[in-house]
Amino acid sequence: MSLNESDVARITHLAHLELSPVQIAKTLEQLNGIFTLVEKMQAINTEGVEPLSHPYALVVDHLALRLREDQVTETNHREAYQQCAPATQDGLYLVPRVIE
Repeated sequence: MSLNESDVARITHLAHLELSPVQIAKTLEQLNGIFTLVEKMQAINTEGVEPLSHPYALVVDHLALRLREDQVTETNHREAYQQCAPATQDGLYLVPRVIE
């Protein structure tokens, strides 16, 4: 698939974009490059290839996520932060009802 300048001009019109002729030419080149890449990717035979959850899973048999321990590292400043609030209750900010 290949686009021409009139296709790009139509797309920019539909998207409410205003591009100069130089920008249209550059956009045309970039879009055609993307379409060329997609065509190359579609030409690859992926029959029998299982999808990977992560590219690293191809190299490592057992992919374990590196997670850190969930530890509290900061002190609680809730009371100090809520002192300037007009109304609070049970550690929550009270605001006027907007939707009836």
